[in-house]
Amino acid sequence: MATKDQRRRQLAREKFLRQQERRDQQRRKARLRSAVVAAGLAVVVAGGAVAYTAGGFGDADKSDSAAPSASPSSSDAPDPCDRPADGSPGTEQWKKEPALTVDKSATYTMKLETTCGDISVAMDAGKAPHTVNSFNFLAGKGYFDHTKCHRLTTGGIYVLQCGDPQGTGQGGPGYTIPDENLKDSRLKGNVYPAGTVAMANQYNAQSGKGRDSGGSQFFLVYQDSQLPPDYTPFGTVTGDGMKVLKKIADAGAKAPDASSNTAPNATVVIDKATVRKG
Repeated sequence: MATKDQRRRQLAREKFLRQQERRDQQRRKARLRSAVVAAGLAVVVAGGAVAYTAGGFGDADKSDSAAPSASPSSSDAPDPCDRPADGSPGTEQWKKEPALTVDKSATYTMKLETTCGDISVAMDAGKAPHTVNSFNFLAGKGYFDHTKCHRLTTGGIYVLQCGDPQGTGQGGPGYTIPDENLKDSRLKGNVYPAGTVAMANQYNAQSGKGRDSGGSQFFLVYQDSQLPPDYTPFGTVTGDGMKVLKKIADAGAKAPDASSNTAPNATVVIDKATVRKG
């Protein structure tokens, strides 16, 4: 039987271990918070204006905002994607948002024929009519054809960002569209679930400025991502699209460039984008 002194030492040891465990848990939580904030701190641009948003994808037309800065990952694996089709991105710009012509009662499908495989996106015109209308217009003009997806985030926030003909995160169509569907029931607990397709924008949560600044840049979520509901969710990846995204994500991302973009290691180019009703 243990003596009183031995019992006291045992209790003191157990108390120390409990305190140590609590401190370790607090440190782990702090590291996790820091990682999420770092992943969400991204440059956001829409039409050339640069802003910063903590925790988000603010890539209103500068894929930096809407695409959180993520930990780059190197990969020695061969490029899993094919060579891009011949052609160059367009340079056309428009002064104002196109007239609203989509059928709000219909579902539209956007097909992205990429070098890594086809990605289909079901778009709800009823919940995000301006956004779907803009994609219908831009795809019809060939705006997305031959454009590369310029950012892949691989830590804290897990998205592939596309839609900038410049491939820098600073391009856009010349006009902006309003934020929509920010109270979508799928965005529970500030999580954009895997398969969500949403708009990048220029919103800065700290200043409260930059609403309604979406342009052409968008991001595809390949893994549940913690993000504030500030980015218009307008579509869902369907079919084998998630397999294509996983292939791209598995290849990792490059180190940040001068614009803080972490480009995917895979050669991700949209050869052709089309939108059809139904």
